[in-house]
Amino acid sequence: MTGPQGDEPRPDPINDDLGWMLGVAFRAYVRAAEHAVGELPGGPRGYHVLTAADREPPRNQGAIAEELGIDRTVLTYLIDDLEQAGLVVRRPDPADRRSRLVTLTGAGRDAARRRRDTLRTVESRLLQPLTPQQDATLRDLLRRVACAAQAFDPLTDLCVAVEAATEPPPAGRAART
Repeated sequence: MTGPQGDEPRPDPINDDLGWMLGVAFRAYVRAAEHAVGELPGGPRGYHVLTAADREPPRNQGAIAEELGIDRTVLTYLIDDLEQAGLVVRRPDPADRRSRLVTLTGAGRDAARRRRDTLRTVESRLLQPLTPQQDATLRDLLRRVACAAQAFDPLTDLCVAVEAATEPPPAGRAART
C-alpha cells in the first residue's frame, strides 16, 4: 500500500491490528474446536470445566468459576449437566463442608483426554505455518498475555478500562465521569 502521493509505502492498518489478528485466529480455532468438543454438555465451556477439574488438589466451584471467568450460577448449571452425564462428581470439601469439590469420574477423565488429543490436532493445524520454535514462542507469549489479562479483568471495572484506553482530554476540557 502506498501513501497519498504514491511516494512512501504505508503499512496496511488491518494487517497490523492486534484485535483483527487475534479475532481471525480465535474464530478459526473456535470453529474447529467446536467440532472436537461440541457434543460435551456445555461444549467448549464444558471441556474447560473438565480440564479445570482434572487437577490436584481438587478445587471448589468458586475457584473454577473464577479461573475460567464463568458466572457462578452458569457454572452450577454446567456442572449439573456434566454430573448428569457421569463426567464429574461433587463432594464435600473436608476443610469446609459448605463447599463442594469438583472431581472427574473415570469417564470424565477419558472424555477430557480424548478431547485434549483432538484439540492438539486442531492447534497443530492452526499453527502449521510456524516452526516448532515459533510455536513454542507464541504459546509462551500468549500465556504471559493471558495471565496478565486475567489479573487485570477490564470487565470488573469498565470505567478503569476505558480511562486506561483513552487519551487524556485536551487542556482546558474536563473529562467525563
